[in-house]
Amino acid sequence: MWEIPYIRGAMIGIFDSGAGGLSVYREIVKILPKEKYIYFSDNAHCPYGEKSKEFIIDRAREITDFLISKGCSVIVIACNTATAAAAATLRQEYDIPFIGMEPAVKPAALSTKSGVIGVLATAGTLGAEKYHNTKEKFASGVTVVEHVGKGFVELVESLDTDSPHAEQVVRESVEPLLEAGADTIVLGCTHYPFLMDMIKKVSGGKVEVIDPAPAVARQLKKIAKENDLLRDDGPFLEALSSGDDSTLRNMIYHL
Repeated sequence: MWEIPYIRGAMIGIFDSGAGGLSVYREIVKILPKEKYIYFSDNAHCPYGEKSKEFIIDRAREITDFLISKGCSVIVIACNTATAAAAATLRQEYDIPFIGMEPAVKPAALSTKSGVIGVLATAGTLGAEKYHNTKEKFASGVTVVEHVGKGFVELVESLDTDSPHAEQVVRESVEPLLEAGADTIVLGCTHYPFLMDMIKKVSGGKVEVIDPAPAVARQLKKIAKENDLLRDDGPFLEALSSGDDSTLRNMIYHL
């Protein structure tokens, strides 16, 4: 699993607890289509949502060491939970740029007409200081209703996104937000965009659903340009997994 050829030239590393971070990769490659990428899925330890902060930091360090050893000069933490738990530590300990995830509370607060926004995220993200600081800074004038997307990660990792079972799982987390009056829903986990169609179906198309991945892609491009890290010698993608890679390969094929 760890033995892959060293690819010449600077690369962009992307990692997540599983295949969900591919929702970020697909936005990145739209605006940086000729770069080299390594995507790492830590699906042997997925999901991260209920894991301890210490565990996630340890995994983030190990994955970062691996990505750097293969030539990555900038790393996208394509996981809200890992960003909340480990981004500050990684930035302190490593001398390369890290681009993290953040629930798009600010644009949701600006666009809501009902004054109520919903946030779907993992327990790890919702309980993190980073999220609470973001909410306090940008959502003081609106009501924020939160719900853990219980079972969402497992649906995506099992490639079950449009079945009656998937609809029931999604409905159980989305309906409380709708009942509270939310007209905008923020996706606070990179797996959740793969359930976008189901979320819209359950909500009857009556809410705006915000995926932060495009903003993350723009931030990566900005930081990479500022640090002269773009090489324009791709495209190349190496996808790796700490466990069974069948879901990862399947999802890449269908991106």
